[in-house]
Amino acid sequence: MTVTVFTKPRCPQCEATKRQLTRANIAFETVDLTENPSTLEQLTQAGFRQAPVVITPDASWSGYRPDLIKQLAVNAVETPADATAPQTVLA
Repeated sequence: MTVTVFTKPRCPQCEATKRQLTRANIAFETVDLTENPSTLEQLTQAGFRQAPVVITPDASWSGYRPDLIKQLAVNAVETPADATAPQTVLA
């Protein structure tokens, strides 16, 4: 599962989100929006108005959302990584 957290410096909600993801054993990548202005523009155009912005395979949200992080952790346990991998069919 690929989770990306778009952050900005000195952002308490960003830090709380990263801590909660780490506690839930959810691997994630971090993108600093101050170093990626084009990404910031794309997220703004998509309607996101606050940091962090979290993008997962099945959802996206902005702000610190412990409820959604908890749900993400539950879904990760219910759906092991290999269960979502593409299957090869031999003819």
